[in-house]
Order: sequence, then C-alpha cells, then structure tokens
Amino acid sequence: MARSSYAKFATHISYVGGLFVGPVPEKSVWTKILRKLISEEECELGMHLTKTPISAEDFARKVGKPEKQVADMLWNMADHGAIFAHFVNGKPYYRMAPFIPGVYEYLMDYRTMDKEMAELFVKATDEMAWLVRNISPIDGGLMKIVPVREEVVAQPKILSHEDVMTFVNSTDIYSVADCACRYANKLLGKGCEHPIEGICLQFGPHAEYYEKTGRGRRITREECIEILNKAEEAGLVHTVFATDGLNESSYICNCCGCSCSGFRVTRQFGGGAFSASNFRAAIDDDKCVACGGCVEICPMNAIKLGDGLCKAKEAQIEKYETSWDTLWTKDRQDPNYRVRTMVTNKGTAPCKTKCPAHISVQGYIQKASEGKYREALEVIKKDNPFPAVCGRICPHPCEEECTRGSVDEPLAIDAIKMFIADQELDAKVRFIPEIKKQYEPRGKAGKKVAVIGAGPAGLSCAYYLAIEGYQVTVFEKEKLLGGMLTMGIPAFRLDRDVINAEIDILKELGVEFFTGIEVGKDTTIQKLREQGYNAFYLAIGAQKGASLGLEGEELDDVITGVEFLRAINLDPTLKLEGPVVVVGGGNVAIDVARTAVRAGASSVNLYCLESASEMPALKEEQEEAKEEGIVLGHGWGPKRIITKKSKVTGVEFKKCVSLFENGAFAPQYDESVTITVEASKVLLAIGQVIEWGDLTKDEKFIFDARKRIRVNDVSHQTTVPDVFAGGDAVTGPKFAIDAIAMGKQAAESIHRYIQGLNLTICREREFRALDKQNLDTSGWDRMPRQKTGAVDAAAAKVTFKDLRQGLTEEQVRKEVERCLKCGLSIVDQQKCVGCGVCTKRCDFDAIHLERVREDAPAPTWTEFYTRAVGYAMARAARIVAKGVKNVFIKD
Repeated sequence: MARSSYAKFATHISYVGGLFVGPVPEKSVWTKILRKLISEEECELGMHLTKTPISAEDFARKVGKPEKQVADMLWNMADHGAIFAHFVNGKPYYRMAPFIPGVYEYLMDYRTMDKEMAELFVKATDEMAWLVRNISPIDGGLMKIVPVREEVVAQPKILSHEDVMTFVNSTDIYSVADCACRYANKLLGKGCEHPIEGICLQFGPHAEYYEKTGRGRRITREECIEILNKAEEAGLVHTVFATDGLNESSYICNCCGCSCSGFRVTRQFGGGAFSASNFRAAIDDDKCVACGGCVEICPMNAIKLGDGLCKAKEAQIEKYETSWDTLWTKDRQDPNYRVRTMVTNKGTAPCKTKCPAHISVQGYIQKASEGKYREALEVIKKDNPFPAVCGRICPHPCEEECTRGSVDEPLAIDAIKMFIADQELDAKVRFIPEIKKQYEPRGKAGKKVAVIGAGPAGLSCAYYLAIEGYQVTVFEKEKLLGGMLTMGIPAFRLDRDVINAEIDILKELGVEFFTGIEVGKDTTIQKLREQGYNAFYLAIGAQKGASLGLEGEELDDVITGVEFLRAINLDPTLKLEGPVVVVGGGNVAIDVARTAVRAGASSVNLYCLESASEMPALKEEQEEAKEEGIVLGHGWGPKRIITKKSKVTGVEFKKCVSLFENGAFAPQYDESVTITVEASKVLLAIGQVIEWGDLTKDEKFIFDARKRIRVNDVSHQTTVPDVFAGGDAVTGPKFAIDAIAMGKQAAESIHRYIQGLNLTICREREFRALDKQNLDTSGWDRMPRQKTGAVDAAAAKVTFKDLRQGLTEEQVRKEVERCLKCGLSIVDQQKCVGCGVCTKRCDFDAIHLERVREDAPAPTWTEFYTRAVGYAMARAARIVAKGVKNVFIKD
C-alpha cells in the first residue's frame, strides 16, 4: 500500500531535522499529528523545502504554483509548527527545522492543543524512549542542565556554558510562552502544581517566530531575567539545547520533574534526555536540619530525609539498577515516577514524622539557637499558620517521640515554639508571608473561594489560599472567629488576644470575614456559586456535645461540656453553685472541670471509664486539675442521673471492668458495684458530634454513620467536585494541629482544582521515624531539660487569665542545645543532575553545588551522534557482559 503524504513528510522532517530513524510509519504519532494540523497538499509542498531559508515568492517559482496559494500554505505550515519561519525585516523566509530543538517543540502548540493532541504529545515521547536510553545521561543528552545562577557564580571557576546568563547575553531578542509539557498533562488530567503561564523562554530568531505566530510574547532582557528567577523559586530547572552550540540555545526550558518530557524520559524510561550539569548537590551535615525543603523540590527525587545519627550515610541510599548496564524492558519502566519518596530506609527525625503538619522542628530549633526568632517563626509558618495558638494547646506528639527521651527527657519543643511564636503578638515584628502573585496570574484572576467555618481547619485553608493569591471569604455562624479555639477552649489555656493576633495576619493577607452568617440558613452553597465562588471548603467542626441517653439528661442542670464552655467563653461572668460532676476523661473534660472550678462550683468531681493509666487526657493537664482540687474518679460509668422535683441531686455510677473487646470500644460493667456522687450540675464531656443544619441541603454529599462527610484521603475533595472539607467534620473530634494540617492540604487541592490540575499527583508525603532501639548514647551530654515556672494553683483557679510562664530567652538558648539533630538530608549522587534548585529552598545554607567535572556539551549534531553511538555500543557491551543477548531487539 502506497504511503501517504503525511508519512512521507514526517519522514522528511525526521531526516532533514537530524533524527535518522528510518521511514516514519503511517501509525506513527508524528503522522497522526500532521494529519490534525495541516493538509495533504501542504505535506507535498513541504517535501520541497530544505534547511535553506526561502521566501514565499521564490518558493512559488521553484514549485511552479501561484504565489498567494504557496504563501498561504507556507504560513499555515509555519503557524502550526511543521516548518520554521525566519524573519528578515519582518518578512518570513521558510525552511525545514531541526527535529530538536525545533519541530518537536513547534508542533506542540498550546493554542491548538486539545486532549487528543496532548495524548499524541505524550506518546511522541514514548516513541523516542528507546533512543534516549542509548544516550549518556552524563554528557550525551540533547538538552543540557544549567544550574541556578546563584550557585554557579559562587564557584571559583566557571565555564561559559555553566552560566545561564551566557545564553541570555547571546541575543537581544526574547520571547516567553506557556509550557506545552505541563499544559498537555493538565489536559490529560495529570497536571502538576508547577507554573504553566509565561515560563518558557525563546531567543533570537525563535523568539521572533514565537511572537509572529502568536505562540509567545516579546519581552525585554530584564523580564527574561525576572522569569528565570521566578522559575528557580518555583523549583524549575533551566535546560538548554546542547546541539544549538556550546554557548547558544534557541530556548531555555524551565522544566519540572513531574510533567516535562525530558525528565519523564529520564525518570520513567531510564533514558538520558538531559546531560547533567558539571555539579552535584552536597550536604553540609553540620548545618542541615532535615527541614525537607530540598527533598520536596528535587526534580529527580535524589534527596531524601535520613538518619543524622547514622555514621554511614551511604548505607542509607538504596541500591538499584539503571539502564547504564541493564536491559531496560517495559517491566522496568516506572509509571509511578511522580510518587516522591520522602525518607530513606533508615528513617528520619521522629519529631517531624510524628507532627501531623510535619513541621520542621529541627529547623526552627536551629534558628532559635542562633537567636533568629523571626526566621524561626517563618520556618514554623510554612506548615502551621498558628504557632502561638499551638504553643499553648498542642498535645505535642513530637515530644512523645523525641529521640532525646531515650537519653533523659524529651526536648521541650512546645515551650520553645511558644517562645518563638509569641512574636506573633507584637504587630511590629510578626511575620506576614508574601503573596505569590507571580505565578499563574491569568488562572487566578477573579477566582474566589468560600471557607465555611472559622475554626483551625478553615482558617488554615484560608491562610494558604490567600498566600497563593486567591480571594478568600470566610463565613462563620458565630459572632466570634476561631471556632472551637474560641468557643471550646477556656481562656486560661488560650487567651483570646493570642487567637486574634494570628487571625489579624489573615486579614492583612486580604481574607474577608463574615460572622453571624449561617450557610444553609442565611445563604446557600448554590447561591454562593451564583455569586462567583469557584470552590468551597467546609470546616464546621464538631460543635455539638454528645449525649448519653440517660433518664434525666433533658433537665436544665445537665449540660454538655461543649455547651458549657461556649457559654462561659461568651460570658465569663456566668456562675455555678453547689457540687459539680463532670463525666468524661479527655482533654475537653479536664477543661470543663477546671472551668467549673473558676465558675464557682463548691466542688468538682470528674469520672471516666478509663483507669488512671488509660485516661486519654494529657498527664500534665490531669496534674493541673488535681492541683486545683478536682477529684478524678477512674473506672466508672454513669448509670443514672438522680433527681428530685426536676432538679439534679446526684449521679449514680457503675464500675467499668473493661473498655475494649476484640480491639473495638465496648465497655463492660459490673452493675452490682456502684457509687453515688452528689451534684447540682452534671457536665457531660463524652465527645462531640457534627451538626450540619441545612448546609448540605440540595448537595449530593455522602456521610458515614457518625455524620462525618466523606472525602478523598489525599485531596480532601467531597463527592461534589467544587466542595472540599476538613477538620473535625471529616475526622471527628481531634486536635487543632490535625485540623490545621488538613486545612493546608485542602488549600493545595483547591488551588489545583481551580487551575484544572490533577488533585493528587506528587502529593504523597509518607514519613518514617528512625529506629531508636539500638542507639549508642555513650558520649551524649546529659544536660537537664529546662522547666517553665510553676503556676500557683490557688491563684490560677480563681481567674480565667493564663498564668502559665514560658521559658526565658536564656532557658531557650540552653534547651535548644539539647537537640540531637537526628534528621539529615541524604543526596543520591547517581540520581542528582546538578540543577541546584534544592539550594533555593534551603534556609540554612546547608546544601550547595560542588564541581565534579569540567566537560562541555556536544556543540553540534555530529558531535552528539558520535557520543551517542559510542555510549550505545559501550552500554550494549556492558549488558552483554551480564549475559544478555539481542540487546537492541529487547531494549
């Protein structure tokens, strides 16, 4: 069967463009792409073009066709990227272009790209995978990685092609276009979080071509440099085309490791699309704090968090095969190359691992040790916008797991954080983050998000969305902001000024607040949609107290703990009289009991099902309660509420003999063993439930038996696509830090949703703590833990003021020295390509590039092929040496 003009022209493009792969088949991706973009007659016309530029009128004479017809056809072909138009005094001259850089980039035009074209774009990379596997990833790639300039200029010696400004200075004509790779993945539902708009740069004749065809816009040299800086801040890698010449390039592609074709070939197919730079990342162990910034930004996943106490760093790098000496069959390809491994096989710092928000504890402790408290605050707020709040109420699981606890006592992490975070209370020195206006301005323009609920999850989500550049409005049905922070935690544990100081920062970021508005009653989600809101975050918390179903619960003298705390927080002058019984064993129950003391109860007795060792309330809070005269009764469950003339007179309790059966909560009682406790008020702090009202009416949400809304585990998206949810409304009652962590993750998802990106790609963040069982603690210091000042219980129980004393600055300086620095970033030198983006994310001057060689990229296609053939033959020999035959057939 005769080959079509499309297949013939695709072959012509390939041969003239320097990609000598034989006749291009009819079913090839490239044939299909041409069918979508140009006509068969244009393909036939293009067969007469060469690498020599020619005007339309001269070419019309050459082929014997009417000039206007030829001019229109040539322009259409150039406009769609099948050929190149070189402009001289504004007049186009047409020629065939190299395949790379050239036709491969020209055809992938975001202006004409639809889902079908995007699929072809991706498949085009697949078709070339076999070729790039036989290209050296060290110095044979078509593209060359150019490190971030800040690192290069710091080197004692610089080769011209190692400095990105060499390529900028090679011309005075610049243009910028959207990234076709990331845009294609976005159309296919695989878009990552990296910027698409105005990020890829073109130089010289290519810049003119992009401008004239509408692919890009002309920019100044200053704008070009600004875009390069913006790309580095976003974690994108500068890549240039090695075959354009030693110190020249048609483009600077700012690539990511999750969507760009070159990195995909390298990571998924084991190929050498890029030549690595002459540098590799190196960690300064003394400065590294395992903050994770370099890990999260590395395009090759070459850096992981490891064990800083392990002397053999190399032992933490996993062993694996590569295409260098291994046959890379389909079963070895990695379709999940986007999944980021955060931690080495040895684990890392337990404090970061255990924290629900994975805050860089080691990082802010290091900043505090240097006296850089505002910078320490900035480190915390990357993952937690409310450090002053959490410094007072967090259950500090990081301390429970602290490696220092294996020696003597855990580091006083929470007290250090509280000292740092108290800077938030001073408006003159508080940290207000910069809004990211430079990324995706078109995609964010006019986009609005409604956050429903002003508790920790909602406020956290609003904070990070505001930083991302969105218009955020928070709707709160109560008259005060803060949710359970304000309504459910007594002021002697969390002063209102602390909450308000941190909420003020959201206002500085442009977040709008509407209080006294109940969505579902005063307005609806649908009405808000009609007002232009693009996405919603439901964070209403679990704001209603649970009941026991006992006779007498309906009496006015029986109140849920949540209701009691809300009433006191709204009016601290409310008083209790007579003896009070609190039922419950968690932190809320302790708060309720201590609040009852301050409200005037003559006595407070707290009873719970759990034994003293099982009681879930924090040990320090139990001790504080006992110091204030509260009696804790363990192992008792309420049997009935005793009343007289519709007034509570006491509670009868029955003995609890076990709590769980087959791992499930199923308390068992000995009904014959009872006690009766006098009470005029009963406060039930046995849990909280979610009350949705009419908020979810007419929306197709799914709930579980406990009224928790169903969401995706990673994206927190509900079954209604534009609605996300988090906090206690999803998990049931948990701690504020859990809600804060969920709010941040939801903000990332909402950003991706509005931009049309994949909600889950590159979102995996699994952490694993190092093994503390076999630590050699000999030689470690035994510096005692610094203690905060004791609170006078007699003074504390008569006031709602927070009388707790934090650490002094001198104590903080001593305490931070107790940190063992057990986390450390580990670089896999075999995977590192020397781009240097990791250095832009390090706030501790702990990672830099070090020169490993002084090679130059292939300056011509001839040199490229010479290197490629040499590498391919050497690679084949290495594979054959391992006993494999028919290398080029199987690979």
